[in-house]
Amino acid sequence: MKNTIVIILVLLFSLPVIGQNTKKDTLKINDNTKFNYKQLIIPVSLISVGIIGIEHDGLKDLNSEVKEELNEHIDNKFTIDDVSQYAPFAAVYSLNAFGVKGKNNFRDRTLILGMSYLIMDVSVNNMKKLFSVERPDGSSFTSFPSHHSATAFMGAEFLYQEYKHVSIWYGISGYAVAAGTGFFRLYNDRHWVTDVIAGAGVGILSTKIAYWVYPLIKRTFFKEKEDVSGIVLPFYNGQEFGLALSMTF
Repeated sequence: MKNTIVIILVLLFSLPVIGQNTKKDTLKINDNTKFNYKQLIIPVSLISVGIIGIEHDGLKDLNSEVKEELNEHIDNKFTIDDVSQYAPFAAVYSLNAFGVKGKNNFRDRTLILGMSYLIMDVSVNNMKKLFSVERPDGSSFTSFPSHHSATAFMGAEFLYQEYKHVSIWYGISGYAVAAGTGFFRLYNDRHWVTDVIAGAGVGILSTKIAYWVYPLIKRTFFKEKEDVSGIVLPFYNGQEFGLALSMTF
């Protein structure tokens, strides 16, 4: 069983990174923000595995085994995933604030992020309603797919796209945090393995779609360059964490 968990974590860490065809940070990376059907392979595969796992006996057994193994060795919950889900895309703004310039200016990257989040959020919430999978802790029937994981992997892909020209290690770090977020969703008994896998796929795909579509939106609505400033700040309302955005045109 321990070997199974290791394999799962390795897949979560490595698949998205391998999917970018990157080997080291000194390698010249081609711009992949133009549509290429090959970029669909990784996220669509992850989503497909998650959906198949809802009814597939082998994957359902895997879900149960991981849950039992974690519950056997865990006494206290550690809800760092409520915060870590936002870390990858928050890092984009932090890096820029410290002078590490990303691919896009504030306006463009913020609109891309907004599109990514909207696509991800609508997709995840509709899938939750459609599949109605019970959470491991029995609290609700909104387990599939994992929204936290989708948010984290959406941000990881966003971080990669914005800073891959500087160093792929920014993207790798983002994916490491996203994988950790997924693990803690399992650790805290909030999701099944297949929920996390599908959430990762939805998150990655949402960001890729936003980068593919945004150039058309920019040409249509932002023909002239505009000076834009803004700030992104975290917030906590006593029940949930989030990010607040303020933009000045």
